[in-house]
Amino acid sequence: MRETYSLEMRQIVKQFGTVLANDHVDFNCKPGEVHALLGENGAGKSTIMCMLSGVYRPTSGDIYIHGEKVKIRSPKDATKLGVGMVFQNFRLVQTLTAAENIVLGEKSSFWRGPKWMKSKAEEIDSIAKHFGLAFPVDRPIWQLSVGEQQRVEIVKTLYRGAEFIILDEPTSVLTPGEADQLFLTLEQMKAEGKTVILTTHKMKEVMAAADRISVMRKGRMIHTIDKADTNEKDLARLMVGSDFTPIEIKSRARPRGEVLLSVDNLDVYAEHGRKALNGLNLQVYKGEIVGVAGVAGNGQSELAEVLNGLCSWKRGRIAFNGNEIKSASVRGAIESGISHVPENRMKSGLAGSLGVVDNLLFKSYRTDDRSKFGFLKIRSNREWSQQLVEQFDVKTPGIDAPVRQLSGGNQQKLLFAREIDRKPELMVAVHPTQGLDVGATAGVHQLLHGLRDEGKSVLLISEDLEEVMQLSDRILIIYNGSIVGEMTQAEANRERIGMYMAGIRDNEEEAV
Repeated sequence: MRETYSLEMRQIVKQFGTVLANDHVDFNCKPGEVHALLGENGAGKSTIMCMLSGVYRPTSGDIYIHGEKVKIRSPKDATKLGVGMVFQNFRLVQTLTAAENIVLGEKSSFWRGPKWMKSKAEEIDSIAKHFGLAFPVDRPIWQLSVGEQQRVEIVKTLYRGAEFIILDEPTSVLTPGEADQLFLTLEQMKAEGKTVILTTHKMKEVMAAADRISVMRKGRMIHTIDKADTNEKDLARLMVGSDFTPIEIKSRARPRGEVLLSVDNLDVYAEHGRKALNGLNLQVYKGEIVGVAGVAGNGQSELAEVLNGLCSWKRGRIAFNGNEIKSASVRGAIESGISHVPENRMKSGLAGSLGVVDNLLFKSYRTDDRSKFGFLKIRSNREWSQQLVEQFDVKTPGIDAPVRQLSGGNQQKLLFAREIDRKPELMVAVHPTQGLDVGATAGVHQLLHGLRDEGKSVLLISEDLEEVMQLSDRILIIYNGSIVGEMTQAEANRERIGMYMAGIRDNEEEAV
C-alpha cells in the first residue's frame, strides 16, 4: 500500500540553459515532521525548494499537496497552498519595521491607519512569542541583528498560515545559542502539525533536528532515510559520494611576532547614535589567527568595517604595521595590506551581475599589473583571472559568467582568491564559512592557516564557536562593544566562552 504524504514532488527536472540543476528528483514529506534536505553547495537543494516556493517553475515534473496535483507558478500561489520559504539571503525591506515587513503585501495594509497597524503588531508579537521567536516588532529591519531578521522571516511565514515551512541553511547566520533556540522552535512547529523542510549541509544539526533525511548530490536525489537508521559518517559518504575525512588542522606553538594591529580605547557610533564599540582594545601579532567570538549585534560588524575603512570612529587610536591610521579610508586599508572577507559575500563582497574577471579586479584595477595609462590590460587580466579560478578551484561556467550563477561555496572561493592574491598582511574574515558545505569549509580553513603559516595574520570574526576554537591561536570575546575576555586555544572552554558571550564573568575575574 502506497504511503500517504502531505507533500510530494515527482520526477522534477529543472534546466537553466545547458545546466541541469535538478535531474528527475523525487521528494516527499509527512505531516508534522522535520525533513532535512542534505547536500553539498551546488547539489540542487535550493533549486528544488525554489520550485516548491514558486520562485522557479519546473522544466518538467509534478507537485502534489495532500494528494492533489497543484501548479505553483509564483510565490503567491505557494502562499495560497500553505508553502512558505525563509531564504538564506533574507527578503526584507530595511527601512520598514519588522511588523510592516510581515504585513507587506496584505490587501490595503497601509491604508487602515495606525490603530490597525498596532493591532497587527500585537498579533505578530503574540505569534513570535508563542514559537519562541521574539523580536522588537516596531524596530526597523536595519536595526536588527541577523538572527533577529531570520526570526522576522520565519514569523512572516507563520503569520501567513504556512503549513509547509522551508528553511534554507537556517543556522548559517546563528550563534550556538540561537541555533539551539531554533531547534526548540522546530519542535513547537512539529507539535502543531506543521511540516518543516530544512535545507542544509551540516550533519550535526541534521542529527539534532531532523526526523527524516534526504540526500542530494549533483542535482539528483540519492537516498531518503530515517534519522534513527543513519549517522554522520554515513550521511557524509552519501553527500560527497565517497568516504570523507575532514582535514585536521593543528595549531602550532610559535613565538609571538611583532604587533601588527593595535586598537586602543575605540568608540564607534552606529545608526541613530547607538554606541556599537565601547572603549574596545585589541592587538593582533604577526603570524597568528585571532578569533573574535560573540553573539550577533555586539559590535563585530562595526569592528570589521572600521578596520577596512568603511566606518569612522569617534574616539580611540588604530595603528597598523607601525603606522597610525588617522581616518577611515577603504583605499587606504587596501593599499596598506588589509584584506576583507565580509559577512555577506553577495551584498558587500561581490557584484552578482558582473563576471568573474570584473569581480577579481575590484581591488587591483589601479595597479600596474592590471592597467596601463588608465586602461585595463584586458588580455593579461583574463589570463590572470583564469589562473586564479584554477588555483582556487572555482567551479564556474566561464570567467564571463555572472557570479550570481555560482554556488555559495564557489562564490566564497572567488572572494578568497581576490583577497589572498593581494598578499595581505592582515585578513579580516567575517563568518568566512557561512553557508558552506564540509568540503568548502575545510578548504577555507586551509586558506586561513596557509596565511598564518606564511607569517601573515588573520582576524577571524565568527559566531560559530566551534570554528573559532578550532582555528584560533588566541580567542577574544566581544560583548556590548568591548573585549571582555581573552584566552589561548589551549585555555579555551566552550562553557566559559559562552558565559563571556552572555556578559557573565566568573567570580575570580570579577574580583581582579
